[in-house]
Amino acid sequence: MIYRSPSPDVPVPDQSWPAYLETAVQPHLERVAIDDPVGDRSVGYRDLFDAIRDVAAGLRSRGYGKGDVLGIYAGNSIEFVIAFQAVLRIGGTATTVNPMNLREELERQLRHAGACALFSTRACRDVALAAADACRLRAVFLLDEADGPLAFGALRESAGERGIADIDPGGDLAVLPYSSGTTGLSKGVMLTHRNLVAHNVQLLALRDTSVPSAEDRVLMVLPLFHIFAMTVVMNLALSHGATIVLLPQFDPEGFLRTIQARRVTRMYLVPPIINFLAKHPLVAQFDLSSLNYILSGAAPLGVDLARAAARRIGCPVVQGYGLTETSPVTHVFPERGERDDPGSIGVLVANTEARIVDLERGGDVSPGERGELWVRGPQVMRGYLENPEATAASIDDEGWFHTGDVATADPDGYFHIVDRAKELIKYKGYQVAPAELEALLATHPAVADCAVVPEPDNDCGEIPKAFVVRREPLDEDALMAWVAERVAPYRRIRRVVFTDAIPKSPSGKILRRLLR
Repeated sequence: MIYRSPSPDVPVPDQSWPAYLETAVQPHLERVAIDDPVGDRSVGYRDLFDAIRDVAAGLRSRGYGKGDVLGIYAGNSIEFVIAFQAVLRIGGTATTVNPMNLREELERQLRHAGACALFSTRACRDVALAAADACRLRAVFLLDEADGPLAFGALRESAGERGIADIDPGGDLAVLPYSSGTTGLSKGVMLTHRNLVAHNVQLLALRDTSVPSAEDRVLMVLPLFHIFAMTVVMNLALSHGATIVLLPQFDPEGFLRTIQARRVTRMYLVPPIINFLAKHPLVAQFDLSSLNYILSGAAPLGVDLARAAARRIGCPVVQGYGLTETSPVTHVFPERGERDDPGSIGVLVANTEARIVDLERGGDVSPGERGELWVRGPQVMRGYLENPEATAASIDDEGWFHTGDVATADPDGYFHIVDRAKELIKYKGYQVAPAELEALLATHPAVADCAVVPEPDNDCGEIPKAFVVRREPLDEDALMAWVAERVAPYRRIRRVVFTDAIPKSPSGKILRRLLR
């Protein structure tokens, strides 16, 4: 059975993302685009787009143009937004990197993506410069540097072409984020300009679901390198003239104070922050009455937690669902409907189809039965960069993307995620690939064999837990510290269990379900 969106299909403009966005913002040029309370500054739409055009001109004057891949290794800032949009404007591709990633992780992505330059910040300078040197990049631009050879600000001083490059919306890549997909090592997700434009108009066409308006103040606390913040918050809010209230990171008191002082109306969050809103005593000290919409994504949200947060704050808390490979949204729960089902990820967005497929036998299951969720729509990626095998395993000949998540769907078209067929661990919404941690653990001289699985955690969603077969005496804390020196904080092993053997199938595949 093929499920379809209750929202009518909408035409997808045959435009590049920069062309689409430039048209969309014209009625809002006198409004505030981004408010940065921590930095005590703001920028209006007119000045923001002047800056984007200036930086695009500066990049062109330095020889960057269509087809070039430029990395962004930085936290949230107004300059991040400018750099990202300017790269797309010149026909380049932005590959965004978690600023918590260590040098080796950064180098791996830059090399695989074929990056030729990097945007970063003073806080990440040493790692950025070392990685740039190792990867032989042409330049590093520091977003928070006004003067000197690495200054991002100098890009605005160059004379050059400020227009939009000649871009093939369906063929040219706009963004190259990295995802572990359903299994294995991190892969470059090829998202085209058409993917970004389609995703935006699909969300705008949703029935019984609000989207940011020009009167909204949308909190940006999720990291901009992540697809959720990149397209659902930044792109969607800018295209509707909303004001983005930008925070560099989640700080409990600063987060609450910002909502109160800036009268934030909409938030897009992950379950650990929803958990904070539902349970932390600090929340009661602030006035959050301005909020009228909270959408949770990136990881499953428990029913009780969603209800507790909604009761405490006094506004709807609903779920959406998506993946990096789908730009990301495929489902959203309609907050204006009469259905009380906070455990549901909702219904399909416009122009999107889905199937629930039997994990063992293939073929569609009946409504209410479990199976793997497959989706199809114009927001689905072109494929994985230089990885045709992984692409073929994820997108079949009919265009169905196999999500790796186990779901159910009822006759009314409401979906629930009930399990995960894929091996990915979701730590505070961040993707952690077990295979990458297992490959690292295997290099430790005292480790004979190992496996990594998710363990449920109230605060983090899931934590990476390692089962280890020792070759020689080894201490749990010492092993976790050894891993912590070699990976970003969100990828650290949080628990170690020593065992005599790792259960495996006759073909050698780790039987993670037995370990879980």
